[in-house]
Amino acid sequence: MDDVMEVIREQIEKNPVILYMKGSPQFPQCGFSARAVEVMTAIGKPFAYVNILEAPEIRANLPKYGNWPTFPQLWVKGELIGGSDIILEMHRSGELGPMVEEATAA
Repeated sequence: MDDVMEVIREQIEKNPVILYMKGSPQFPQCGFSARAVEVMTAIGKPFAYVNILEAPEIRANLPKYGNWPTFPQLWVKGELIGGSDIILEMHRSGELGPMVEEATAA
Protein backbone atom coordinates (compact mmCIF):
# COMPACT_ATOMS: atom_id res chain seq x y z
CA MET A 1 0.00 0.00 0.00
CA ASP A 2 2.91 2.39 0.71
CA ASP A 3 3.96 2.13 -2.93
CA VAL A 4 0.50 3.16 -4.10
CA MET A 5 0.47 6.11 -1.71
CA GLU A 6 3.87 7.13 -3.09
CA VAL A 7 2.57 6.91 -6.68
CA ILE A 8 -0.45 9.05 -5.76
CA ARG A 9 1.76 11.60 -3.99
CA GLU A 10 4.05 11.81 -7.02
CA GLN A 11 1.15 12.21 -9.44
CA ILE A 12 -0.32 15.02 -7.35
CA GLU A 13 3.07 16.74 -6.90
CA LYS A 14 4.13 16.47 -10.56
CA ASN A 15 0.84 17.63 -12.10
CA PRO A 16 -0.31 21.15 -11.18
CA VAL A 17 -3.86 20.13 -12.11
CA ILE A 18 -4.95 16.49 -11.98
CA LEU A 19 -8.37 14.92 -12.15
CA TYR A 20 -8.93 11.43 -10.81
CA MET A 21 -11.98 10.23 -12.72
CA LYS A 22 -13.90 7.28 -14.09
CA GLY A 23 -12.93 7.00 -17.73
CA SER A 24 -11.03 9.62 -19.74
CA PRO A 25 -11.83 13.20 -20.73
CA GLN A 26 -12.82 11.87 -24.17
CA PHE A 27 -14.93 9.04 -22.74
CA PRO A 28 -16.06 9.75 -19.17
CA GLN A 29 -17.60 6.65 -17.60
CA CYS A 30 -19.98 8.37 -15.20
CA GLY A 31 -22.06 11.53 -15.08
CA PHE A 32 -20.04 13.10 -12.28
CA SER A 33 -16.77 12.62 -14.16
CA ALA A 34 -18.42 13.97 -17.32
CA ARG A 35 -19.51 17.10 -15.45
CA ALA A 36 -16.02 17.62 -14.02
CA VAL A 37 -14.50 17.29 -17.51
CA GLU A 38 -17.04 19.78 -18.91
CA VAL A 39 -15.97 22.36 -16.32
CA MET A 40 -12.27 21.71 -16.89
CA THR A 41 -12.75 21.93 -20.67
CA ALA A 42 -14.63 25.21 -20.24
CA ILE A 43 -11.70 26.61 -18.23
CA GLY A 44 -9.52 25.64 -21.18
CA LYS A 45 -6.26 24.88 -19.41
CA PRO A 46 -4.37 21.58 -19.69
CA PHE A 47 -4.93 19.06 -16.93
CA ALA A 48 -3.68 15.57 -16.22
CA TYR A 49 -6.07 12.78 -15.45
CA VAL A 50 -6.02 9.26 -14.06
CA ASN A 51 -8.67 6.76 -15.11
CA ILE A 52 -9.33 5.05 -11.79
CA LEU A 53 -11.22 2.25 -13.57
CA GLU A 54 -7.86 1.19 -15.05
CA ALA A 55 -6.00 1.76 -11.76
CA PRO A 56 -7.87 -0.21 -9.07
CA GLU A 57 -5.08 0.27 -6.51
CA ILE A 58 -5.33 4.04 -6.88
CA ARG A 59 -9.11 3.82 -6.79
CA ALA A 60 -8.88 1.91 -3.52
CA ASN A 61 -6.29 4.16 -1.84
CA LEU A 62 -6.93 7.71 -3.08
CA PRO A 63 -9.98 8.17 -0.80
CA LYS A 64 -7.67 7.45 2.17
CA TYR A 65 -4.93 9.73 0.80
CA GLY A 66 -7.18 12.74 0.36
CA ASN A 67 -9.74 11.82 2.99
CA TRP A 68 -12.43 12.17 0.31
CA PRO A 69 -14.64 9.13 -0.36
CA THR A 70 -15.90 9.72 -3.89
CA PHE A 71 -14.76 10.29 -7.47
CA PRO A 72 -13.99 12.37 -9.41
CA GLN A 73 -11.38 14.21 -7.38
CA LEU A 74 -9.75 17.41 -8.63
CA TRP A 75 -6.35 18.37 -7.22
CA VAL A 76 -4.79 21.77 -7.92
CA LYS A 77 -1.22 22.52 -6.81
CA GLY A 78 -1.22 19.59 -4.44
CA GLU A 79 -4.51 20.51 -2.79
CA LEU A 80 -7.72 18.54 -3.01
CA ILE A 81 -10.42 20.81 -4.41
CA GLY A 82 -13.21 18.25 -4.25
CA GLY A 83 -15.70 16.34 -6.36
CA SER A 84 -17.98 17.32 -9.21
CA ASP A 85 -20.45 19.34 -7.07
CA ILE A 86 -17.67 21.48 -5.60
CA ILE A 87 -15.95 21.78 -9.00
CA LEU A 88 -19.21 22.98 -10.57
CA GLU A 89 -19.98 25.35 -7.70
CA MET A 90 -16.50 26.89 -7.76
CA HIS A 91 -16.68 27.25 -11.54
CA ARG A 92 -20.04 29.04 -11.34
CA SER A 93 -18.76 31.38 -8.64
CA GLY A 94 -15.68 32.20 -10.73
CA GLU A 95 -13.20 30.80 -8.19
CA LEU A 96 -11.95 27.74 -10.05
CA GLY A 97 -10.79 29.29 -13.34
CA PRO A 98 -8.21 31.67 -11.84
CA MET A 99 -6.98 28.93 -9.49
CA VAL A 100 -6.39 26.55 -12.42
CA GLU A 101 -4.88 29.32 -14.57
CA GLU A 102 -2.43 30.23 -11.81
CA ALA A 103 -1.51 26.56 -11.29
CA THR A 104 -0.87 26.01 -15.01
CA ALA A 105 1.04 29.28 -15.60
CA ALA A 106 4.63 28.49 -16.52
